[in-house]
Parts: sequence; C-alpha cells; structure tokens
Amino acid sequence: MNCIVIDDEPFARLGMEDLITSIKDLKLLGSFKSTSAVSDYLKLNKVDLIFLDIEMPGMSGIEFAQSIPAHTLVIFTTAYSQYAFESYEVDAIDYLLKPILEDRFHKAVTKAFNYHHMLLNNKASVEKTEENYIMVRADRKNYKILHENILYIEALKDYVIIYTKTNRCITWMNLKTIYSKLPQNVFSRISKSYVVNHLAIDSYDNTTVYIAGEEINIGSRYLDDFIDNYNS
Repeated sequence: MNCIVIDDEPFARLGMEDLITSIKDLKLLGSFKSTSAVSDYLKLNKVDLIFLDIEMPGMSGIEFAQSIPAHTLVIFTTAYSQYAFESYEVDAIDYLLKPILEDRFHKAVTKAFNYHHMLLNNKASVEKTEENYIMVRADRKNYKILHENILYIEALKDYVIIYTKTNRCITWMNLKTIYSKLPQNVFSRISKSYVVNHLAIDSYDNTTVYIAGEEINIGSRYLDDFIDNYNS
C-alpha cells in the first residue's frame, strides 16, 4: 500500500518515516511539510493512505482531508486530542496522538490494510430492503442480512460497511440512504459516520456507544435524538 506523510514538524516526519519502514507492505512515496503541494501530487501518483497532521500553517489537515480523492484513506497524527470527533466526521481510518507508540501505529495500519482490501475487492450492492432484512448482491449471489444480525453500520468514503454478528460487508451506498431504508425504531444514527442497532447495544453514556467490544463515538448533535429513539 502506497502512503505519504504530511506534517509541518521535521522531527515528526522523521518519526513517521521510521514507523512506516518497519512495515514491509507499506511503501512511503513522499514526505511533505504542508498540504499546498500535495493536491497536484495526488493527481499524478497513486496514494492509498495519508498520515496527516491536523494543525499546520495554511489549510488544516481536517480541511485537506475533505478535498482528497474518495479512494485515498487518512490516518490523522496530532498532538491534540480535541480533534478526535472531527476526524471521524471526515471518515478518517484512525486518529493517532503524538508521541505515537509503535503498537498503536501498527493497529491503525492494520485497520487501513483491512479497509483498503475491502475497497479493492468490493463488488457488493444493496439490491433491496424489506421489513426485517437487507438483500445484498455480491459474487453473483444474493445474501439476506437480517436486521437483527446487524451490529452497526459505518460510513467509509462513498461506501458503507455493514457489521454483523459473523462478518462484515462493504457496499456502494451512503449512510444517509441506507439509514432511511432501516426501521427507525430499531436503528439510530449516532454520528455522521455510524448507525447502530439498538438490540446490539451493550451500554452507552453521553459520548460513547458500546457494542461487541467496540467503542463508537456519539456526535453531540445526534445525542438527544439517539437517547429519545433508544428509550422509546
């Protein structure tokens, strides 16, 4: 997988380069101190993943992430924790706080590899939705996904990933569209990036929903609607 680093701090770029070279299937194409020259670079080079700082002179990392091609994945690297929610609003793969630990870096890259593999091999589409199931077509077959087996649905660029009790399926459809086809008394949208199944929720608080060992952030503007919908 081809990657680049964008960070205005020289030592941070060197640290990222060392981490990247420790993973054999990750190829570093370039390292940049700002976003200004990268837009043209992306038009001429196949970049699968960007390690992107947030606070930089000129265009911020959050703003830049909104402008990149849909097939390019982003992992934010920053010293500031307050941008975590904004990073997921632009469909970032992960959010790494500096100083970045090697184990945490490897976990984020593994997640990026998994998503990249799904995007390359995606051949699925939602054929129809019924009262209690979604029909997905993949590999010339139709697969019935019962609503009760869905844990949550995640937005990824122009796709959604449907997580079930046994596997996951990526399909071409935006989150708003698939949510509109689901029963609103069973599913809630809790952020720009996630829809959750009430029946799968283990617990929740004012910031997080916990499902099958996963912690999913709740967007502040979705919180009241989620609580009302879940409790009703």
